[in-house]
Amino acid sequence: MHDDDEVNGRVTLAAVAKEAGVSMPTVSKVLNGRSDVSRATRATVERLLELHGYRRRSRPASRAPLIELVFHELDSIWAMELIRGVESVARENRATVVLTESGTRHAPAPDWLPGVLRRRPLGVVLVFSTLPAEVRRRLGAAAIPFVVIDPAGDPDPDVASVGSANWAGGLAATRHLIDQRHRRIAIITGPEDMLCSLARLDGYRSAMAMAGLEADPRLTRFGDFHVRGGFAHAMDLLEGPDRPTAIFAGSDLQALGVLEAARVRGLRVPRDLSVVGYDDVPLAQWSSPPLTTVHQPLRHMAEEAARMLLRPDDPGTAAHRIELATHLVVRQSTAPPAGP
Repeated sequence: MHDDDEVNGRVTLAAVAKEAGVSMPTVSKVLNGRSDVSRATRATVERLLELHGYRRRSRPASRAPLIELVFHELDSIWAMELIRGVESVARENRATVVLTESGTRHAPAPDWLPGVLRRRPLGVVLVFSTLPAEVRRRLGAAAIPFVVIDPAGDPDPDVASVGSANWAGGLAATRHLIDQRHRRIAIITGPEDMLCSLARLDGYRSAMAMAGLEADPRLTRFGDFHVRGGFAHAMDLLEGPDRPTAIFAGSDLQALGVLEAARVRGLRVPRDLSVVGYDDVPLAQWSSPPLTTVHQPLRHMAEEAARMLLRPDDPGTAAHRIELATHLVVRQSTAPPAGP
């Protein structure tokens, strides 16, 4: 061992090994993310390191000039905006971006962690709504800083993150439709277990209440942020004579599904149905008609997350959250309802 043998001048790694009843090489394996350590032994060593306030004094000289960007899926349009944002900051700092697809929308898969501990990047940017305590603890013990890009929710307060104003976005989208004289407005938000979906729904409900309008629960749907989900929900909403005159979709992809459902139902957008999306991905301006949408600054969010990792002060020592503004972009998919 070198400088890391001494922990804040109070305890040595040898003392931690003795207290844990293991060898020094075993403690080293835990610190370096090796997989050939039992779960119970790893938990004991990590608990003692945390108890004694272990912090690496400096980044290892062998650290690779990499920024690891982790998604649960790479096939979405908005993922490309996040990649471009991280890539631009990495290029300015002569670093390389490594892309990893792992886990669900809530957390990376367990088998991701040993790999990133072996790769030892400059830092990790994760696109997830939560990050398990064990993952945070092991990244911290290995002195690998991390930031959550968080279009999906609100991470724990001790996790550095970059998000956007979802409630304000939902409010702006719905107010625009109300200002267009729509009164029967439906919403297809995202999954019910994601805080961004609930925040956009709360913005919708607030706008309706402030206008003295009832938010009909039959017009509220929880989607999946994908085209197919938006299409399926819109087909149901647009069936029958008591259909909504406007739909606020919680993502541009869902809004594209709504546009297709309107076409299948024989409705013209925006004459018979107004549609508002969310995200403002590049494709939104090329839909037919061009989509009115809430601009979520995805690329800027990714840039800020990468800068947080590369700042001289370690982002892991004082976790904080940056929340960027959203704003409405009006195009041709909204208009006052036809008829009386």
